[in-house]
Parts: sequence; C-alpha cells; structure tokens
Amino acid sequence: MRSCIALRHVAFEDLGILGDLVAARGYGVRDLQAGVDDIDANEFVDGELAIILGGPIGVYETDAYPFLGAEIAAIRARLASGRPTLGICLGAQLMAAALGASVAPGSVKEIGYGPVTLSDAGRMSVLAALDGVRVLHWHGDNLELPEQAVRLARTPACPTQAFAIGANILGLQFHLEARPDQIEKWLIGHAVELAKAGSDPRDIRQQARDFGPSTLRAGTGIFSRWLDGISA
Repeated sequence: MRSCIALRHVAFEDLGILGDLVAARGYGVRDLQAGVDDIDANEFVDGELAIILGGPIGVYETDAYPFLGAEIAAIRARLASGRPTLGICLGAQLMAAALGASVAPGSVKEIGYGPVTLSDAGRMSVLAALDGVRVLHWHGDNLELPEQAVRLARTPACPTQAFAIGANILGLQFHLEARPDQIEKWLIGHAVELAKAGSDPRDIRQQARDFGPSTLRAGTGIFSRWLDGISA
C-alpha cells in the first residue's frame, strides 16, 4: 500500500473529500498533528504523497509556535525531492515559505464562498473546472508566488490563490477539500475568527447550501485529475 502523510493543524480541517479519493487509489493515510507529533524530515520526504492542511496560525509566527521551523524544513526537503505534494491554505503558505517566498497578512480576510479568476495557465490545468464555480475561502494571509512556480488563480484581494510546480506540486489558498455538509465544524471551530472579522455564520451556512454542491463536484473532479496525474 502506498503511503499518504496528512499533516494537520486543527482537527476539523481534515482531508475532507480527499480521504475517499486517496483511499480509492490505494493510499494508506498517516495523520501527523503539527505541534504534537515529531515531523521526521526523512519520513516526510519518503511518503508517496504528502498533503499539508490548513490552520489558523501564520507561517511567520515562529516565535509563538516554534514547531513551524521544523515543519518548514521538512516541507522544503519534500519539495526539493519533487515528490507529489498538495498544500491547502496554511499548507500552501508553508510550501511557499519553504520555497523562499514571502507570506504576510493580506489587506482583508477572505471568508466564505466566492469565485476565483483563473490565469491562462490555470485554464489549462487541473483547475479548469473552477471557471464560474464558487470555492470556500477562509484565510487572512497572502503568499507571494514562489520563483519556481506558475500562478493558476487569483482574486482581487489575493494575487496568488493557487500555484503549481509541474504536475506533482500544487498549492491552493482555498478549500476544495471541505465538505459542505460539514461546514458546522468550521463555524464552531473558527467562531472567534468569524466574530473578529465581522462574518455572520448564518451567511456562510447559507452559502454552503447554495454553492456547496457545485464546489463539491468541481473539487472531486479536480483532485481526481491531480491524483491521477502525479508520479512518484
């Protein structure tokens, strides 16, 4: 059985729809909890697939969260190997930092379902199905495009919403993995952030009902195509 390492930062930001998709392709998942489990760089590099998930902390908060240094070092080694790696939200930001790009607070928080604008490269990529589809945004930090990467999508508030390096490395600022029928976990887990941002959970709950099914269909197709196109 091939191995998939899922690096998590908070319990409710999990693999979501990716769980069934990686299992169907013969991967056994090993969950690592950032800040609790030791992250062995060699083990992290050796796994056939690595997925780095989201969380409410900033890449630059290494004084407050010292484990981030070891995490970024392990991700840097992983990316240097070229092995299949997917980063989502904080995961994509950690990948960008590992590649030498800046990550910093954006001008606004993007929270809720909204569209992204695909670049020419994005329209030719696995993200092509996002044209006209709303995705779940939940971030306040923005990343600069890593030097080695190609920009796939943007929004007015976030110039790099998605990037890729070849077929194996994909970073997404938005949450295609989140199941719309599980949105309540996000609303509870991020209650303080929602209150500080002035976001009403009732609005996001309704957006999940209205737009979640189309996002789910697009996300399932996108992740399926990406998983089928990677090579160890």
